[in-house]
Amino acid sequence: MNSESKLSQTANSPFTMDDFAKALEKHDYQFQKGQIVHGKVFQLDHDGAYVDIGGKSSAFLPRDEASLRAVTDLSEVLPLQEEMQFLIIRDQDAEGQVTLSRKQLEIQHIWERLAEMQENAQTVQVRVMGVNKGGVTVDILSLRGFIPRSHLAERDNLEALKGQNLTVGFLEINKNTNKLILSQRLATRSSNFSLLELGQLVEGKVTGIKPFGVFVDLNGMGALLHIKQVSQKFIDSLEKVFQVGQSIKAVIIDLDEGKGRVALSTRVLENFPGEVLENMDEVMASAEARANRASNKAAE
Repeated sequence: MNSESKLSQTANSPFTMDDFAKALEKHDYQFQKGQIVHGKVFQLDHDGAYVDIGGKSSAFLPRDEASLRAVTDLSEVLPLQEEMQFLIIRDQDAEGQVTLSRKQLEIQHIWERLAEMQENAQTVQVRVMGVNKGGVTVDILSLRGFIPRSHLAERDNLEALKGQNLTVGFLEINKNTNKLILSQRLATRSSNFSLLELGQLVEGKVTGIKPFGVFVDLNGMGALLHIKQVSQKFIDSLEKVFQVGQSIKAVIIDLDEGKGRVALSTRVLENFPGEVLENMDEVMASAEARANRASNKAAE
């Protein structure tokens, strides 16, 4: 036998095709971490449950992965021989056994539900669990969320919020970084928005005057009366027409809930160009009748 064939035999002999086939049998390549599988629990013990997921080896579900809530009796959440869904959280070990979780699957479903709620601009109730300098931590469907101080209605005495339920909207949801940032202010704005509609006459207080328009507070929600929407007549200075703290009535001409914008108009209440400038009190006193007339005119 020459040296080349000796080398070839040495290279091939330690690992035969039979060995290769046996090694393959140990691993079930249809199962991978992150995959959702169906299976049936066939055995419970103190440490967890053994699950048949149709693989060459049974899968194992550790006790602390059985549910998001604390469990004393595993059979309550893992009934025997009942088909359920599981999430694979660890790849196969040397024996070809994968590790499963119901808890992580529940968490995944909650993230999906929250993302859907954010997309639909829905609000949700949360419970305040803790307080820090920047805001409060909350329990939201068993996940941990955070409300920054600037997005709370009560910003001074945060300790008083502990244990309270708050209605919040969503600022940021990121499952990959476990970020769940919420806003109480957003929820207030959202509920106020649901009471508003185009063409509606609203009453508010002037909170600020800028060269381009007047800021108006409508029950805690900001609105803008643009200079071009004040009167049909040209205005050179809004400070000659309005004062901060003044009550005014105006018609909603634009709503953008996503950006939190409400646009107002007093121009549509005028009987003639410049009436708001010449006789503001009269326009405000009969604003309801004028708004009705304006909406009827728009519908024609």
